[in-house]
Amino acid sequence: MYGLARALRRAAAPGRLAAARRGGGGAGGRPWGWGLALGLALGVKVPAGCEAGVGQEEEEAMPASSPRGFGAAIERSRDLLRRIKDEAGIPGILVGVSVDGKEVWSEGLGYADVENRVLCKPETIMRIASISKCLTMMAIAKLWEEGKLDLDAPVQKYVPEFPEKVYEGEKVTITTRLLVSHLSGIRHYEKDIAKVKEEKEKANRALKLTKPNQDKEQKEKDGKGIEKTDSVKPKKEHEGEVKSRNSKPGKRDKEFEQEEYYLKEKFESVIESLKIFKNDPLFFKPGSQFLYSTYGFTLLSAVVERVSGQKFTDYMLKMFRDLDMLSTVLDDNEAMIYNRARCYVYNKKGRLVNAPYVDNSYKWAGGGFLSSVGDLLKFGNAMLYSYQVGQFKNSGGKLLPGYLKPDTVAMMWTPVPKTEVSWDRDGKYAMAWAVVEKKQQYGFCRQQRHYASHTGGAVGASSVLLILPEDLDSKAIDTALVAPPRGVIVSIICNMQSVSLNSTALKIAREFDKEKRAQYID
Repeated sequence: MYGLARALRRAAAPGRLAAARRGGGGAGGRPWGWGLALGLALGVKVPAGCEAGVGQEEEEAMPASSPRGFGAAIERSRDLLRRIKDEAGIPGILVGVSVDGKEVWSEGLGYADVENRVLCKPETIMRIASISKCLTMMAIAKLWEEGKLDLDAPVQKYVPEFPEKVYEGEKVTITTRLLVSHLSGIRHYEKDIAKVKEEKEKANRALKLTKPNQDKEQKEKDGKGIEKTDSVKPKKEHEGEVKSRNSKPGKRDKEFEQEEYYLKEKFESVIESLKIFKNDPLFFKPGSQFLYSTYGFTLLSAVVERVSGQKFTDYMLKMFRDLDMLSTVLDDNEAMIYNRARCYVYNKKGRLVNAPYVDNSYKWAGGGFLSSVGDLLKFGNAMLYSYQVGQFKNSGGKLLPGYLKPDTVAMMWTPVPKTEVSWDRDGKYAMAWAVVEKKQQYGFCRQQRHYASHTGGAVGASSVLLILPEDLDSKAIDTALVAPPRGVIVSIICNMQSVSLNSTALKIAREFDKEKRAQYID
């Protein structure tokens, strides 16, 4: 009896009790509880797969090892993502962080495939949705640098299949420059202009009402680190990234009620996919207003195709090889793509179900690619390196040129007048990127850092890529003590639609930036 009592006390020890509790209860868990704890204490052999944490979320029992120097930032960020995952009911979520060009953390939480109990891992591939626009923009910028593309020429110069447009009896011109900043007047998924104007007015009224309270809340929480998540206070975003978990079980976002989100037709070419919208009237005079439009990027893919002399998809895949993005591929339903995750939604009863079948061949350029968080970090570093390399003039010729020229990236990251960003009220839209400029209004008050980002929302998926450049010190640059890229890059992808992730990525970026600066001080 004495031995049994001692065994029970050992079973009740905090570590073993926590392990036993993780193993029982909750979705996917096994109800072993105290019985498992007692068995462990008595030395009973546990069946394979019944250990603490296994069968629910293995990553909780065995977290990824923390790279030296960023352990605290990783722990805080992991805790944040777990909370978001639980609150929003996300099956699986991927995160990757790069600091000064080096990947310091990548991890998968939850399931890539719920039915088959396949856990997420850093190599898991998911839909990146509208981050595809940033990839397309890089192709456009490269062709422009090579002198093959005129950003201000009418699109009909390259794509005569797209008809010339008239707005209110006046002939108007749509250019590549207008398309990449969503100023073309081409519609998004909603065909009714009256509904679009009504929704825009509602959003503007809501913003005016909430802005004073948001400013007050921002002042209170600035400097406190990670406290609140996107999924607690969701923000209205494009392409369905409005709220977490389709708002609430049983309530669907209006964005995802659009029929064209669920097209199943396979288009053999980007020119063929223009038929969906090319004959529709413009919603406004090009250049006069901002309207986020994925179809505008479908037209851009036709421009890239004609200018490059290659199929758009071939040109993009070659670019991915040049960027060493070997996991970034077309969202092709027929292809065998290893490590591809499944996509999920919640039905009207609030139950997790497989996302409906869709074919994204009509919008490769605006939302049709799959990728991993590691590949998105590579892409972000290529952008950041290109942006900064021109400032390191005393490198002795040791630095290779960037994929793009510094002035090109600066142009892409310059806010464009009349634009707006629905997922970040501090930002403006630039050229296929949202940009927040450096600003501080009052002494010892909130400092707004310069960063670029883009979010994505597709059927059964949400994503974000955020680049937070370092404020480069001229002395360090002149003495060649550091080399580009300098800054923090965060990529997050999950297999659940309507999850707002931008502010979460910014919080994580700030955590790693803070820890990096602390290391320099030490």
